[in-house]
Amino acid sequence: MTNEEIIDKLRKSLKRSRFEHSLGVAYTAANLAMCYGFNIDKAFRAGLLHDCAKYMDEIESISYCKKHKINVSQIEIEKASALLHSKTGAFMAKDKYGEEDEEILDAIRFHTTGRPAMTDLEKVVFIADYIEPNRKHLPVMDTVRELAYKDLNRCLVVMYESIIGYITKGPKGGSIDNTTIEAYEYYKNL
Repeated sequence: MTNEEIIDKLRKSLKRSRFEHSLGVAYTAANLAMCYGFNIDKAFRAGLLHDCAKYMDEIESISYCKKHKINVSQIEIEKASALLHSKTGAFMAKDKYGEEDEEILDAIRFHTTGRPAMTDLEKVVFIADYIEPNRKHLPVMDTVRELAYKDLNRCLVVMYESIIGYITKGPKGGSIDNTTIEAYEYYKNL
């Protein structure tokens, strides 16, 4: 499927704000890839598809995972709408959008939590999802945006500190996925 066909299909399946966010992530990921000399086409495509399953509610997401035998953790089930769309999205990108590139599928799969030793593509999609222009301005956004174009690993540390702080001290409080903690520790100790 071409990028244009993906864009048409996403336009029809996602809310307008989610569609615009996906375009923002695609262009931001491609921009970061260009800055660092990574594969621009893969970054754009992974950014486009990263939220392709975000239209599902919690019940649909959990049901989709069970139906397709997608392995999920208890925290992912508890925070289904925030976390499961990355795993369901990777599956859907392959199944409904014909994406075969495992590097792109992994970038989609890990765009919500990241992971230790991310590939360059995974890093740029993870960061692009956080900093794209349509994103609500967060307290550390200016710092993160600046670091994104200077040092990806340092950028990840600042992002993780913000994410973990928000989850644990934020208005809802809550549990953090183990992969997020492991990734934070990995990049903090680099």
